[in-house]
Amino acid sequence: MFEEPVEPRAFSGRALNETTHEDLEIYGVAELEERIDALQAEITRTKAQLDKKRAGRDAANALFGRLD
Repeated sequence: MFEEPVEPRAFSGRALNETTHEDLEIYGVAELEERIDALQAEITRTKAQLDKKRAGRDAANALFGRLD
């Protein structure tokens, strides 16, 4: 019996999935540096959203008791 190869986990965002599977060989040094800057900015934005959601969850937990 042969097992099917396991596909990499797809992220919920299509753009993120495409970005993480993109061939980086075609980029030059400056383009890769710009890409890193853009990705770091997106990490910062995502962490800020995560902090907001955690604060909302913590407020709900404080009011109603633990929800998770």
